[in-house]
Amino acid sequence: MMNLSQSQRQTFKITPLQIQMLNFLQLSTVELEERIKNELEENPLLEEGIVAKDETAENDFDEVEANEGEDYTTVTTPDNDYSDWDEYAHDDSSDYKTNINNHSADDDLYSAPIIQESDWRTDLKAQVHYLPLNERQMMLMDYIIDSLNDNGFLTTTADVIADDVSFTNNVFVDIEEVEHLLKVLRMMEPAGIGAADLQECLMMQLQRKKEQGTDVELAIDIVAYNIEELAVRNYEKIMRLRNITSDELKNAISQITALNAKPIMDGGTSSIAVKDNIIPDYVITYETNLSGDMSIDIALNNGRTPSLKINKDFAETINSTKNKAVNQYINTKMSAANWLIEAIQQRETTMLKNMKAIVLFQREFFTTGDIRNLKPMILKDIADQISMDISTISRVTSGKYAQTPFGTINLKDLFTEGIKVDSGEEVSNREIQQAIANLVSQENKLNPLNDFQLMDLLAKKGYNIARRTVAKYRENMSIPSAQMRRVL
Repeated sequence: MMNLSQSQRQTFKITPLQIQMLNFLQLSTVELEERIKNELEENPLLEEGIVAKDETAENDFDEVEANEGEDYTTVTTPDNDYSDWDEYAHDDSSDYKTNINNHSADDDLYSAPIIQESDWRTDLKAQVHYLPLNERQMMLMDYIIDSLNDNGFLTTTADVIADDVSFTNNVFVDIEEVEHLLKVLRMMEPAGIGAADLQECLMMQLQRKKEQGTDVELAIDIVAYNIEELAVRNYEKIMRLRNITSDELKNAISQITALNAKPIMDGGTSSIAVKDNIIPDYVITYETNLSGDMSIDIALNNGRTPSLKINKDFAETINSTKNKAVNQYINTKMSAANWLIEAIQQRETTMLKNMKAIVLFQREFFTTGDIRNLKPMILKDIADQISMDISTISRVTSGKYAQTPFGTINLKDLFTEGIKVDSGEEVSNREIQQAIANLVSQENKLNPLNDFQLMDLLAKKGYNIARRTVAKYRENMSIPSAQMRRVL
């Protein structure tokens, strides 16, 4: 017989809209702009409005608790303002009086420059067409070029290429024929193309310089026979094996370091790469009043982001129909439009509230711009201050940047661990990392400081940390080991 029982328990469920809102908070300014653009294209009930910022509403840092966000007003132009377009078109004012310095730079529409990209494999195949090769050889050369990796290295052997082409194209290809074409490929531009590894790539470039009349004999010998010692900077062993002086070795190393470590340095395209500039999400400015007190103003960088409003005229026109499918479609789009507008407002309020709390916590750092004034701070500190969940703080700060007078900073870099110094004060690990960077920049490059020496010098400054911690901070800052920092 089945026994039935009744129990009561609490469960936590998150709705799809809440999940969507959390993901919305994580969007950067550029991603939000793209999201709004897509919504404007897909939702006919959404349209852009003209945003006017209330000049009396300021985000003064001294009133950070009173102001919850910026005041924005959606302004629409009445339909009857320019009812007589003929009269408006022939206004008495000259064009030059109305077209110059009469609008903000934020009103300009950004258009990305058109760039003609050229893949390096395409360039190589174009060089092949200028060579005296028959149709079969050109087919094999195209296959070899396609077999190169993104750095221009050829990691497969001639016999493997010959077998692959034979099975793919149902023709017999001799290994000697592939090896001949590999020699042709390695004479093409750029120098080092088709090399099997770094050593061969450097040798091919040095041989090219030798053919041009440059004296690189010593550099060739070092790359050919002492590449391992050169990699670990064991200069004494190289000088002993090659029986050369330090000046001769220094000249050879300068020739080697001037070479490219990879035949293709841009990893997949030979055109000029367009780097994505960091667009800050916040703009932090300082103002000083007559009494000399400085206030910190925080604003969202949403000048590029269009404001949204509901196209009520379109909605009312479509709603007048008695078609149930149309009405259902309009209601769905209306709900999506209202949610998006509300989500943008909530995102702005949450971001401003979060940033004001961070600046309040790190006021000394934002006042001076000195990393030594950065206090240890974790996500929980900000979450407790503004009564929000830690996950929300993480999403709001992830991938967000703030523009300050002393540079653009990543908000995630402001969250650091705390370490106690001899004085009993707790300092940020960023301060210790800066101390390590300063010691490395002032060291003798002929005899760089190792991690034990850095640990001892930091202890004299009051930072008692372990050697493995020094190594971890050094690696986080991409500072090589002492042996790799050594120069002649």
